[in-house]
Amino acid sequence: MNTQNALTDSVARPRLGTQLLRRKPIGQMVNEAGSGEGGTPLVRSFGVLQLTMISVGATLGTGILVILGESVPLAGPAIWISFVVAGLAALLSAVSYAEMAGLVPVAGSSYSYSYATMGEGMAWICGWCLVLEYAVSVAAVAVGAGQYVNEALSAFGLVMPDAVSQPPGDGGLVNVPAMVIVVLAMILLVRGARESAWINTTIVIIKIGILLFFCVVAFSAFNAGNFEPLMPMGAAGVSAAASRVFFSYIGFDAASTAGEEAKNPKRDLPRAILLSMVIVTSIYVLVAVAAIGARPWGWFDGTQAALVQILDEITHQPWIALVFSVGAVLAIASIVLTVLYGQTRILLSMSRDGLVPKVFGRISPRTGTPVAGTLIVGTAVALTAGLVPLGALADATSIGTLFAFALVNVAVIYLRRNRPDLERPFRVPLYPVAPVLGTLMCVYLMANLGADTWGVFGCWMLVGIAIYFGYGRRNSKVAALSEQDYREMTTRVVSPEPVKAANL
Repeated sequence: MNTQNALTDSVARPRLGTQLLRRKPIGQMVNEAGSGEGGTPLVRSFGVLQLTMISVGATLGTGILVILGESVPLAGPAIWISFVVAGLAALLSAVSYAEMAGLVPVAGSSYSYSYATMGEGMAWICGWCLVLEYAVSVAAVAVGAGQYVNEALSAFGLVMPDAVSQPPGDGGLVNVPAMVIVVLAMILLVRGARESAWINTTIVIIKIGILLFFCVVAFSAFNAGNFEPLMPMGAAGVSAAASRVFFSYIGFDAASTAGEEAKNPKRDLPRAILLSMVIVTSIYVLVAVAAIGARPWGWFDGTQAALVQILDEITHQPWIALVFSVGAVLAIASIVLTVLYGQTRILLSMSRDGLVPKVFGRISPRTGTPVAGTLIVGTAVALTAGLVPLGALADATSIGTLFAFALVNVAVIYLRRNRPDLERPFRVPLYPVAPVLGTLMCVYLMANLGADTWGVFGCWMLVGIAIYFGYGRRNSKVAALSEQDYREMTTRVVSPEPVKAANL
């Protein structure tokens, strides 16, 4: 038995109900911030530009480049309204994220916020939802890469066979482009966070450029008649599409996972989150309007790589489709890069608390990154991207994201009521209306997802509960504290030194 297990076993474990409600104080989180297994620190190198680009890079492009063809048939010409509805729900949650990110500037995102407010049980559920949100969304986005690789190759009269460009269930055997993009992002993240951030910033600028270029071309063929009737499927169709395209907004919280690598997290994280939401929502609505204006909504049914096809049909210039397709592949790569980054930092934070194995918290002294955790997550995501169809991934990601967002809104309300004394660099406007509405909208969008998605979510939760009882409960560092040590930790203000390892 190793030393850690000896320490753990020497302390009487609290009852299950008590352990599930044990909260980890914000001061303790801040004290531990930046360190990994073995004491090697993360490197603080991100300013507000890099943080904003991480958020935009993880968000912009998924709904437009990958699932637009699947969403327009649900809402018809009102798809732009679906983006507004989903964007409003995301914005209400984003302001709550901004307050919590300034208040708790650590790598755990909503997992850490839940641990500080609702206890270990809800923190684990939130963290498990984040695994679904981040890892599965990377796979879902990467799946769309095969479509755009084929569009780029078509300019040279070439095409990848479905066997190596589509996953099983969509007519193929394995989606090779999706796997390659995930592996390349994994390698880049292993090399270092600073290098990854600058490459991501460059790609995001290219991504914004190609989407604006599409709008210019699409508006040249604009037909206002394509918007009649506006809602052929009624309000229910708009709501169903909003639930699906909410997947397009999941990335903005990626900036909050960079809390321990930001130079000034209390100031810059809230700014980056809100600025990225403004940029992303504006571009989504603009592109959706341009796309519907250029082609009737029925045209999108079953269409893959819709934006490239619109450009090709309008211009009849293969080189334009080629440029856009290459830009789209880069855009997808930036999403994969930034969301995969966020996943590894979430697991690092959970590892620090003992809820997942230590390997996810080991930081390489040479690169300052969690190399082992990145390799494990990247490999698992690459296999998922290559073998699972897009539709199932997108919906499963949305429900996990909505659940996590709802918890962040609740966390804001809890801390406002119970810790009004804490310094808040950013405060949610229109409190408590905004976080309450944010919670209700997340629940509403979850309710509009299909029974199959709820079934997948239920199975995912059961697996998570089994892992918690099999590993997390026995290895939790907060639960290993004696009642006296726990009381001391919860009453301690932010101090220069964290709780000693012997107490954990």
